[in-house]
Amino acid sequence: MDLEKRIELIGQVEIITEDSLRALLEKKKKPVAYDGFEPSGQVHIAQGLLRAINIEKMVKAGCGFKMLVADWHAMANKKLGGNLDDIQTAGKYLIEVWKATGLDTKKVDFVWGSDLVKDPDYWKTVMQVAMNNTVKRITRCSQIMGRLESEALSASQIFYPCMQAADIFHLGVDIAQLGMDQRKVNMLAREVGPKIGFWKPVAVHHHMLMGLQQPKTNAEGVDRAIALKMSKSVPDSAIFMTDSEEEIKRKISKAYCPEKQLEENPVMEYCKFIVFEKQKKLKIERPDKFGGNIEYSSLGELEADFTAGKLHPMDLKNGTAGAVNKMLEPVRKHFSKGKPKSLLEKVQAMKVTR
Repeated sequence: MDLEKRIELIGQVEIITEDSLRALLEKKKKPVAYDGFEPSGQVHIAQGLLRAINIEKMVKAGCGFKMLVADWHAMANKKLGGNLDDIQTAGKYLIEVWKATGLDTKKVDFVWGSDLVKDPDYWKTVMQVAMNNTVKRITRCSQIMGRLESEALSASQIFYPCMQAADIFHLGVDIAQLGMDQRKVNMLAREVGPKIGFWKPVAVHHHMLMGLQQPKTNAEGVDRAIALKMSKSVPDSAIFMTDSEEEIKRKISKAYCPEKQLEENPVMEYCKFIVFEKQKKLKIERPDKFGGNIEYSSLGELEADFTAGKLHPMDLKNGTAGAVNKMLEPVRKHFSKGKPKSLLEKVQAMKVTR
């Protein structure tokens, strides 16, 4: 695969910097990319489907991919009440979700935070990151944990950004491929790396899928994107990976979908970032009196009809719900029996804490 195609596959909302990425790909045949997640309950499609799509692109571009199961980080952030056993069960469940989506997990190296913390050198790096930054600088990274700078953070949460920066170096990461909400810690790692004897990783930030409800924020820029992202703490704003067909239809039918509007339209986002990434066509069924069934072969065709008013929001919702349901059917089947079913039941019984 040529260099430009690899950059196109890797590129998301933002690359810091494209020149650095280009130089890396020219120098290194198989650079290491990584993402990480806090196991914290049931998985919605932004974590389950969108993340799998992004991982597949990185692997296709020739990257070795490491996924950090950030169990100790989730404990520090008091997810699932800080219960490490529950957090690790949720981590195993999420790996099963990715298997069910068709992600080739043999091409992904899953690394648990609980293994990283056994290495004294890891904690040495955590301390070096901390020593080279002020508490104020670290606190500014609190949005990576889903927290506000104004919140009263626990002492454990102050460790979190230092740990996440240290993760990058101990995993040998060349490309930190995370959501836009993780931007501040990636910048922290780029700043501190050369100071403590490491390197400056390339940062690639991907889009965060909107929640299904109407935006209710005055924030701008990255802060707005973070405020709009899908949240499992608001169940009707998210499609979960094992939601029933009826639940999917219900949630999407109630979704915010302003007529003729593409921007900040969550249903159109599903089509752009998931549906047309996973399939080549979108079929929309509708009565003859409303134009009859129609099939779109590209996102561009869909957007053109929608902005021209030729496609009603409810028809778009119905078609999108059908496509999403089809993608999640193998996941529901996977979790209907055996060990996966047991894992799901345990996760469903957990009390999710913010």
